[in-house]
Amino acid sequence: MNGIDPVKHLRELAETATRSADQLADQIRAATAITRETIHAGGTIFFCGNGGSAADAQHMSTEYVVRYMRKRRPLRSIALTTDTSILTAAGNDFGFDEIFSRQLEALGRKGDLLMVHTTSGNSSNCLKAIEAAKALGIRTIALTAKDGGKVKGMADICMVVPTERTDRAQEIHLAIQHAICDVIDEEVAR
Repeated sequence: MNGIDPVKHLRELAETATRSADQLADQIRAATAITRETIHAGGTIFFCGNGGSAADAQHMSTEYVVRYMRKRRPLRSIALTTDTSILTAAGNDFGFDEIFSRQLEALGRKGDLLMVHTTSGNSSNCLKAIEAAKALGIRTIALTAKDGGKVKGMADICMVVPTERTDRAQEIHLAIQHAICDVIDEEVAR
């Protein structure tokens, strides 16, 4: 076979996953605890991100509303990335930086949780969403990579995946989110 070996991708992913588990164990457990508290108190989990991270936000919101691995009651979750009318109106009227914060201001309340996916840690609309969440008393969890970017100093919990690669970061972000969801799923299904 000429060119890139596709198996190398999986080996690099496994190495990144191992480093992430070693380096982020405390943050992952803390994020799980906050997610658990939010769900048990009847709060809503909001997800946001751009591009592939927007798809991950939608994916994770679905896991909570529909189900992950077990049959159980639906859980309160909203992806702030899905309503094209709101996204385009907010983008047009206020600017792209406000597309998530505007929705959070309308829908969020104290006791909710905002999960932000930003591989750079510098996405303006994600940073504005965190600012809006803080003003509302909503806790924040960020998943990022590289050096963590600006989000590192803003979120209540910031998980910086040890990679410079956007694709690896997104793959690990989703794995971390699935790990958290698995815990919640199992507890709620009891």
